[in-house]
Amino acid sequence: MNGITALKQYQQMSAHSGVMDASPHRLIQMLLDGSLERILKAKGHMKQSNIAEKGENISSAIAIVEGLRNSLDMKAGGEISTNLDALYEYISGVLLRANIKNDPSLLDEAGRLLGEIKAAWDMIDPNARP
Repeated sequence: MNGITALKQYQQMSAHSGVMDASPHRLIQMLLDGSLERILKAKGHMKQSNIAEKGENISSAIAIVEGLRNSLDMKAGGEISTNLDALYEYISGVLLRANIKNDPSLLDEAGRLLGEIKAAWDMIDPNARP
């Protein structure tokens, strides 16, 4: 994964302390956390009929997911990168449909999928070398 691309995306999404010093592994964790946080906020705004805030949070979550997608190293990552690319594309589409349809179950689906990716990522030893 290209940590610089993901770092730029995260910096655009929020001014989170520790981003500049984060390892590429930690940065991906932070991006996944950020997308999950925005999905939860969007769901709350959806329930409260705060359309603008819902849209902003969903758009932000999509931007983070697309940042993760763009940071994939397709050559080095092989099949894993190819599968993640397709999954990130799917999640972005689910989030877009959730926004258009105002459907919290679609936010739940996107959150569940990102949560599974994050759980798998968290199991990787941050000091492991490819």
